[in-house]
Amino acid sequence: MQVTPTKLPDVLLLEPKIWQDERGFFMESYNQNTFHQKTGLIVDFVQDNHSQSQQNVLRGLHYQIKQSQGKLVRALVGEIFDVAVDLRQTSPTFGQWVGEILSAENKKQLWIPPGFAHGFLVLSSVAEVFYKATDFYAPQYDRSLLWSDAQININWGITQPIVSDKDKNAPCLAEAEVF
Repeated sequence: MQVTPTKLPDVLLLEPKIWQDERGFFMESYNQNTFHQKTGLIVDFVQDNHSQSQQNVLRGLHYQIKQSQGKLVRALVGEIFDVAVDLRQTSPTFGQWVGEILSAENKKQLWIPPGFAHGFLVLSSVAEVFYKATDFYAPQYDRSLLWSDAQININWGITQPIVSDKDKNAPCLAEAEVF
């Protein structure tokens, strides 16, 4: 596995080693020992989540204000633009974002540590997204950040994505609860 820090150094792009031949491919999508050796992080994943969405669906930006979740995200089917926003007030990258293309073809994964909002835009006709989380979903702490907040200025490459009512009505960073 190759690990590359993104422009937000705590958010890591992981590229697994892939063995491929005429039969197909094999890869280890997660190995606790390798993850620790390559990232220096010790994490305990407690929940797996899997979603399916159509093209132009934007999910996010989501986070939990307590029981904050670290996430290891990948696309099993299709292609997404995956985004993380730093919501840690004491961080030098507070309010900044990073985005990566994750796809079934490139098999890349994004590690998003606790303290970040997460969202993605579906680029292909359909996408299935799978992620491991370091804490359990706690609806009472569930929060959203406005995907189109001008202060954060994420370049989604689209002006009219398909979003939920929750995400349409999310607060901007200036009004959001942060860490």
